[in-house]
Amino acid sequence: MGRFYKVAVAGATGAVGQQMVACLEERRFPVAELKPLASERSIGRTVTFQGREIPVEVLTPDSFQGIDLALFSAGGSVSQEFAPLAAQAGAVVVDNSSAWRMDPEVPLVVPEVNAQDVAGYTRKGIIANPNCSTIQMVVVLKPLHDAARIKRVVVSTYQAVSGTGQKAVEELAAQVRALFNSQEVETKVYPHRIAFNVLPHIDVFMDNGYTKEEMKMVNETKKIMGDETIEVTATTVRVPVFYGHSEAINIETEKKLTTTEARRLLAAAPGVKLVDDPGKNEYPMPLAAAGQDLTLVGRIREDFTIPHGLNLWVVADNIRKGAATNAVQIAEILIQKYLK
Repeated sequence: MGRFYKVAVAGATGAVGQQMVACLEERRFPVAELKPLASERSIGRTVTFQGREIPVEVLTPDSFQGIDLALFSAGGSVSQEFAPLAAQAGAVVVDNSSAWRMDPEVPLVVPEVNAQDVAGYTRKGIIANPNCSTIQMVVVLKPLHDAARIKRVVVSTYQAVSGTGQKAVEELAAQVRALFNSQEVETKVYPHRIAFNVLPHIDVFMDNGYTKEEMKMVNETKKIMGDETIEVTATTVRVPVFYGHSEAINIETEKKLTTTEARRLLAAAPGVKLVDDPGKNEYPMPLAAAGQDLTLVGRIREDFTIPHGLNLWVVADNIRKGAATNAVQIAEILIQKYLK
């Protein structure tokens, strides 16, 4: 019988933290002891794991004594403060925030793309989980890049409100109810009403006119794919969908890839599900992706404006593969290869 591990989940009461706990159980991760951690606001709450109610503890600098693995989904400032403390205490941290992603000493990992980079965890004891919209894109790009080398990516996203957190999910639901009942609509989470609206604004605007979310997709893609020469430009958009991010991706490759070749490569790619039969109205949708860990790809067609171009439509559950599942997959690689 293999070893069992003491696992802490920081941010255990948030949407992603709760899903991390669920993924640990679903994937039968060998947990000897689960330690759910959160802020003082969560005092008195519990987390259900393997049929038991486990009390949530307040996150403190001393929370990680004896912990083998710490999964973080508590925001960037919390990760910056506590991830190094967890690593100093002997835990390996898998962090879901943006705090460590572009640190050259911290691996940024999507297991289907660059599992070998997990080995770099020894430098700081931290592995970064990429941005949700980047994860689903690179899972699909990787097999195409290996076959034909991608030169340029143009991506437009259609991102669900759950990417902002539970308060955004509640706000969309409340706004829809209010509108249907001819009541005043409250707007707190986003700068404008999200119900029946589309906001080309995710995260803060930067000096170059792009948002931080857009630049995350640019920079993280290059790091994960291990190729600084891939040109990426992004427009990220919030849409009134609860769960599941969608992306329209246009790629230009060095070698020509036919749609038949692309479909064959993607049908065989790990973590990818080909859903591409327009004649039967079969294509990826957020409703179809919800609750599963596969990234769906379809609407594959040639871009006839350039010699070597393809258009793709990619959808994934942003809370699962876009966050929690990817983090647990990284933890699985750690225990299989490095923490025996």
